[in-house]
Amino acid sequence: MTPQHYDTLVTGATGFIGSVLVRQLVEAGRSVRIVRRPTSRLDLLEHEGVAGDVDHATGTLDDARSLRRAMEGVRHVYHTAGLVGPGRRAGREELRRVNTRGTANVVNAALEAGVERLAFTSSIAALGPPAPENDDARGPLVDETASWSRAARAPSPYAQSKRDAEREVHRGLAEGLPSAVIVNPALVFGRGRPGEGTRRLVDAARRGRLWVAPPGTTCVADVEDVAAGHRRALRLGETGRRYLLGGDTLSWRAVFGTLAEAFGHAPPRLTLPPALLRAAGAASEALAFVTRSAPLFSRQNARALSARRRYTNRRARNELGCRFRSFEATAQRLASVL
Repeated sequence: MTPQHYDTLVTGATGFIGSVLVRQLVEAGRSVRIVRRPTSRLDLLEHEGVAGDVDHATGTLDDARSLRRAMEGVRHVYHTAGLVGPGRRAGREELRRVNTRGTANVVNAALEAGVERLAFTSSIAALGPPAPENDDARGPLVDETASWSRAARAPSPYAQSKRDAEREVHRGLAEGLPSAVIVNPALVFGRGRPGEGTRRLVDAARRGRLWVAPPGTTCVADVEDVAAGHRRALRLGETGRRYLLGGDTLSWRAVFGTLAEAFGHAPPRLTLPPALLRAAGAASEALAFVTRSAPLFSRQNARALSARRRYTNRRARNELGCRFRSFEATAQRLASVL
């Protein structure tokens, strides 16, 4: 790439959301530097066609000096790097180290480097319980104002790590960071990598294996819309505010059914009762205790999959001009490329 000055840095650029964001930034004419581990896979950036169009800086979230070097001369930072949980690969301490302390290091580097604006990728999981005044006959409504009391524990180690990471961003603002926004993506669907994230659901649908569904609800979004929401948040968002990046709130049965039908298969015939999910979580935890391993499924997972909440993207639509395609459109898009 010919420019020697890079105005935008992306962490997590080799990941699911980050790689799509990088491609959109390059297409928009931004000069982009990414910071990545020497061992990071470049397959997603290569698939997006931009692996050779960005400057590659080497560093890790644990190495504050490498982050500071990567931010030299940079005006804008998108911090998308992080571990997703709950899951077998992400224990409580690892989530805290990467998601919380890693964000603290990014914030500190941004302060030292004189970065003008930071966009931090949090999660819908960090939003907290809905306020009682937002409840109606259709169920609890979650928006960006939903939060836990400071003393309360989040419902999962992942949610806790992201909530604490948001606090690091606000600390940075209090210590002189000129501007920062937080985005809270929903359950994001896209091509991604086989075996990772929602791609596992998509591949199960492609093989006709979504036979039963959990009883709860979730909020879904297309990765293209989420990446675009990051860009809009950095450009237009109000400092210190959260923006929920998600489209439709759907039952898990509707999510599974939409995916199955997009690939020409029958939708699930059965919705699992919450009690059965809780029993499965307890059994998995007991087995993990005996074998001294991480559980494949937990009671935490069961509660999350059984929860029935609605989510609103009003703030992202009204303040940022975000648009979110229907989940049917996302499912059809994925069926056409996989």
